Amino acid sequence: MPDGALHRSRTVGERIHEIRALRGYSLRELATRAHVSASMLSRIEQGDRQPSEQVIAATARALSVSVTVLHGKPYIEQLRRDQLDRLIAPLANALDDWGISPDEDDPAPRGLGDLGTAISRVRELRAASEYAALAEETPALLGELSHATWITTGSDRERAHWLLAEAALGAFSVAYKFGYMDLARLALSRMAMSAMQSGDPRQVAAERLKRAQLSAEGPALERGLRLVKQGLRDLDTDGSTETRAMRGGLLLKGGQLSALMSGPDESDEWFAEARGIAAEIGETTCYMLAFGPTNVAQHQVAAAGDHDRHGQAVELAGQVHLPKGYSKARSGAFWLDYARSQALTARHDEALESLERARQVSPLQTRYHASTRATVGTLLRARPRASERLRKFAQWSGV
Repeated sequence: MPDGALHRSRTVGERIHEIRALRGYSLRELATRAHVSASMLSRIEQGDRQPSEQVIAATARALSVSVTVLHGKPYIEQLRRDQLDRLIAPLANALDDWGISPDEDDPAPRGLGDLGTAISRVRELRAASEYAALAEETPALLGELSHATWITTGSDRERAHWLLAEAALGAFSVAYKFGYMDLARLALSRMAMSAMQSGDPRQVAAERLKRAQLSAEGPALERGLRLVKQGLRDLDTDGSTETRAMRGGLLLKGGQLSALMSGPDESDEWFAEARGIAAEIGETTCYMLAFGPTNVAQHQVAAAGDHDRHGQAVELAGQVHLPKGYSKARSGAFWLDYARSQALTARHDEALESLERARQVSPLQTRYHASTRATVGTLLRARPRASERLRKFAQWSGV
């Protein structure tokens, strides 16, 4: 067996033992640093016990390495499909463990202040389209926050559930962007459970908005529109920027689904109301959702393209100016929508340029987005002989 295969076959426990030896830590010293029992750590190293993601994260912090080092997965390299499967597995396990009481020898979770800081990083990674890092860090955070909901009471417990719902939304983002729709639905079902206990109706509305996002075709469109209407009906207008932004996001999703169901004329009323809110509150980012004039314009571009009015989509996109510091994930989505309509209106060079801009700002999202493959396919069929530039992009995107 090649050396590389031997390296990949080592267990987490063996890697912990190896790095512990390199650090010069005794078993008891590492256990103290990781806040786990020495006997449990010994069983993990010997392969007699499978550690939870929370224990792995605590041990990684004590060893000053990343979780991926203990898992043996070099995610800094360009991801391929088989690597994505291994990237997703810990996330699926963490969501499956939802609601199960922690083991008595699990390390205590960090305080809610520190966990809130961790959720801020989840938001930053999501906005920056750093989905590999997001997938790496979220499983252990889900376990830690789940533990926190078991040991807190009153307003602290509501806060723990609020943070747990945000972590589940981060898990949804990873699964959705990489095409694991069943896992995305599971993440949203978990998010709904905590959102209902967070004391925050906007959190409930955010889950409904994202569930509506999964309604892409056929009968699901009507279900998605019902979810949007339910979210708007249940979210009372309190005048706050956060509530108005959430309502604006629901209106945009309603406009998008309405355009797919009945055409652009039916969506105008939805978009008009969203534009009015956006003009009053400006660019916002609440609950990992970007809303403002730019996002309204983006949704109108996408809606025109979805209804095969690609000339109109190109015209609308040409009027969009992405603000400085705008979400990389949303920027990448804009360039992908623009590229789609450019390709389908025979603006082939411009379409490839837009694809390259999407890759520049949001590489993983671009590589694994269905729209990328469809647009590249359109460009490849457009000419008898593809340019070297297009061939390289097609190879990179896996077409």
